[in-house]
Amino acid sequence: MISQPSRHCTVELQALPSRIGQVRRIISAQLRYWHLDPLIDQAALGVTELLSNVHRHAEPDKMCTVEIELLLDRLTVSVHDHDPRLPTVRDSDLQATSGRGLGLIAAVSESWGVRPKGDTGKIVWFTLSAAPAPTVSLPPYPMVYASSADGPLGGSQDGHPRAHDATRKPAATRSAVAG
Repeated sequence: MISQPSRHCTVELQALPSRIGQVRRIISAQLRYWHLDPLIDQAALGVTELLSNVHRHAEPDKMCTVEIELLLDRLTVSVHDHDPRLPTVRDSDLQATSGRGLGLIAAVSESWGVRPKGDTGKIVWFTLSAAPAPTVSLPPYPMVYASSADGPLGGSQDGHPRAHDATRKPAATRSAVAG
């Protein structure tokens, strides 16, 4: 049974450079609260790019709404603004200082898109997978014991590594701190 199938957070703001950092911190705090810490960097980067686009390109004003929604195992981050013009992905020159925002979002997200919001604006969104990473079980390795006299790798007197029988008890060691 899923106890919280959907979570939602909305922030309304004017997309000014001074506000973008604040929104990034709000998004990061909300994702920490939802225990989605691994998604913070990608979400913060994506929302920064989208808000920068609103600041740079949106007309007639810079007002927008940032929404994050967690639905089952997918986080959707979207920015709604009042400019009906849809953004386009540009091929950027390697020396260019702008024009890579949507390409960057495409690179860090699972999916992204743009949709008109009637005649009054648009919504640009991207998704991130919130599914837990699969656990990887490593094959068992033989146990190796070493005493401090054997050196850092448990080597023999000739400097070659030496594997010890797993039944051998490790040598007693003393802590330099404890005496």
